[in-house]
Amino acid sequence: MTHIPNYQRLKSDPAFREIFEKRARTMSAIRQFFAGDGFLEVETPILVNLPGMEPYLDVFKTRFVSEGAIAGGQGRDARDMYLITSPEYAMKKLLVGGMEKIFQLTRSFRNKETGGALHNPEFTILEWYRSGADYTDIMRDTERLMRYVCRELHDGRESFTYQGVKVDLSGDFERLTVATAFEKYAGVSREIFEDSGKLIVEARARGYGGGPQGGEPLSYDDAFFLIFLNEIEGKLGGVGADGSVRPTILCEYPVSMAALSRECASDSRYAERFEIYVCGLELCNAFGELTDAVEQERRLGAEAKERARLGKDLYDVDESFIEALKIGMPPSGGIALGVDRLIMLLLDQVSIEDVMLFPFRDL
Repeated sequence: MTHIPNYQRLKSDPAFREIFEKRARTMSAIRQFFAGDGFLEVETPILVNLPGMEPYLDVFKTRFVSEGAIAGGQGRDARDMYLITSPEYAMKKLLVGGMEKIFQLTRSFRNKETGGALHNPEFTILEWYRSGADYTDIMRDTERLMRYVCRELHDGRESFTYQGVKVDLSGDFERLTVATAFEKYAGVSREIFEDSGKLIVEARARGYGGGPQGGEPLSYDDAFFLIFLNEIEGKLGGVGADGSVRPTILCEYPVSMAALSRECASDSRYAERFEIYVCGLELCNAFGELTDAVEQERRLGAEAKERARLGKDLYDVDESFIEALKIGMPPSGGIALGVDRLIMLLLDQVSIEDVMLFPFRDL
């Protein structure tokens, strides 16, 4: 069957065109929401000297060459640079500079992400930060934002249908700790979950990583994700007893999985991090932000070692980010939300390619 690029479908398929009219309304609604809440819209670079250090992400690298370098004259400059996976570092520098409530809609880039219906190498991300806030404040922001955009697209209603199921955004979202999710959906007790060796044994006993007796070496993070992705994620934000869906706020991740987040005051083994799931689809990633420069540098160093273990490209820690934290970043909460995925949900689309005018497949 001949593939028809999205821009060609627009002319012959009015329903498909309507998706992009509603996408534009979504972008406007997001801006209206934040303007009404006193946020300032900011712009930060998408081309940077050093990217984030997330172990499981691959970045796009490019080469900057100055005019002087080409001519062989003074001021020669030639160096590797990167497309951002997130504008987080730059936005935190703005918090250091005294901005208190900021948001940004921007393009971000992640390499090796073309498989399945949920990924595109280039995508739209929404990030916002509040100084003087923690992650529970960001939870409430996100609930209010999702309701606001839903009302704008669905004639004032706070519910919509996704793949034949009613999704209800009214009222508080479900809040579930990661440890509780492992116990509820995978039958992994807190005792096993909190013990690195026991969780690795448990993962092997379930046939992950080569079975109970051997196979590829597993870390705690490996065991976590093998169980989580295969047995838990798809059940989050699922159908409830009344037949409708209520989003799930999955919170309090192990601190090893939240390098940019501060520890929970009640238990230093866990971090102020949450994600929101609807119909098993992850929408966002949020933190009560880490502001300690020394601890931040230590954690980024640990992530660099994990990248090396995974065979990922290596690069230096962004010392300009560490220096900004040394100047002093106020206690803050922040979040990154995938706009394309939010639009997929609200418009009942199963593929991210169907909410983008020029998805990767059409380039």
